[in-house]
Amino acid sequence: MFRLSIVTPEKVFFEADIQSLIVPGIEGYLGVLSNHAPLITALEPGKIEFRDANGQTNYLAVTSGFLEVSGNVATLLADAVEETEEIDLARAEVSRDRAWEMLKAAGTGDRSIDVKRARASLRRAQNRIRIFKTTH
Repeated sequence: MFRLSIVTPEKVFFEADIQSLIVPGIEGYLGVLSNHAPLITALEPGKIEFRDANGQTNYLAVTSGFLEVSGNVATLLADAVEETEEIDLARAEVSRDRAWEMLKAAGTGDRSIDVKRARASLRRAQNRIRIFKTTH
């Protein structure tokens, strides 16, 4: 077992001892077990999966952030995290569609569109939709 602490700008989202952790690193998904070597990595939008002290598997959606593992403690600093049960599929689909429309408008020459922001919004919405559909 090792300690997992998930922190967002608003609060400590989760803190408890767990058995295992899988996170979406920038080079792909990576797993963490007890006594893992020290590690710091950036996170991509994706699914966090962890097995709690009782052996139950839990899933969370994460936008982006960083993971530090050191001394049997994994600290995940995230821009935003949500439990899969809290994902509003209809809202995520509306966000995805709005982002697509913005990107299409940018592709036709509309310079008022913040392309970087629209792409980030699209990735977050697609992540929520994918996680909702794979966990429900």
